[in-house]
Amino acid sequence: MQEISIEPPAELLRFERPIAIVGGGSVDPDLLRQLAQAGVALIGADGGGDLIGAAGLVPAAVIGDLDSLKDRAGWEARTLVLHLPEQITTDFQKCLRSTQAPVTLALGMTGKRLDHTLAALSAVLQYAGERALLLVDEVDVALAVVGSFRFAAAAGERVSIHPLVRVGFERSTGLVYPLDGLVLEPGGLLGTSNAGTGGMVEIVPAGGDARTPWLLILPKARLWDLVAACQNAARA
Repeated sequence: MQEISIEPPAELLRFERPIAIVGGGSVDPDLLRQLAQAGVALIGADGGGDLIGAAGLVPAAVIGDLDSLKDRAGWEARTLVLHLPEQITTDFQKCLRSTQAPVTLALGMTGKRLDHTLAALSAVLQYAGERALLLVDEVDVALAVVGSFRFAAAAGERVSIHPLVRVGFERSTGLVYPLDGLVLEPGGLLGTSNAGTGGMVEIVPAGGDARTPWLLILPKARLWDLVAACQNAARA
């Protein structure tokens, strides 16, 4: 089998603040403006740059194979445009490998097209061990977690734990349906639509799966809580 090699970008874009990678799916322009006002750097994943522009904002960069960007020359006059023409990876993957940030949000990557959603989940699995990564759609926010995680949840608040690959859990506290001793995996047992009992929730993977990524899915209203938790973890 022929080995496929992907050249890294000539220059890694490093940010000391959170970034939001914006794809071409459904994106709330009001949320984009809230993110920009909060100091989050916006990165257009190819045509996602046009969605940022439609919200009246200028991305810190536009990255991708640029087959969906409407006015490349116009954007090149206003911001950094990084053209990565290879067709082996998605524009989301191109953005992830070209940037570094304490927290990375991803908008417009899920929901509109199933193949794009599956590709986004694959990218999350690929990069979860390297960076704090959150997928945001119209309803939910999904944080890629490696290891244990603690957060507060109201009584009855929906808490879903989704396995990207097979992952075992030693224990949990604060959930209606405990994860103690359970193994979750695609095609097997899932952790969909669990709920908080009120107060702190702690989820602890089994020792052998301490580096195995899994998804914590909460209502979108918890976005800023999860961003703050990731920032605090990065400072620790």
